[in-house]
Amino acid sequence: QVQLVESGGGLVQPGGSLRLSCAASGTVFSSSNMAWYRQAPGKERELVASITRGAGTNYPDSVKGRFTISRAGTRNTVYLQMNSLKPEDTAVYYCKADFGGTSYWGQGTQVTVSS
Repeated sequence: QVQLVESGGGLVQPGGSLRLSCAASGTVFSSSNMAWYRQAPGKERELVASITRGAGTNYPDSVKGRFTISRAGTRNTVYLQMNSLKPEDTAVYYCKADFGGTSYWGQGTQVTVSS
């Protein structure tokens, strides 16, 4: 079973930065495609960034140039560096792992961008 634990959320002012971390079960991390999603109140969950096993990345236009996803195999961790944050980035951020045809989700971490 894959377990994911997110951390790093919090309150930040517009224009600020945060780095989210997602620690994954060690036995499957290297074989998993990983992604970050977010869900704001009253909205559907949306993709924020994804990274393949081979470290290929993908971003929607809304965060391209501001967010960076990376993975550290030695730590079984995937990161989301978020810069130039905007109030519309406020949401619960979720980590996802795709392994063996199944998607696994973390519990989420709150990010609030407000002055």
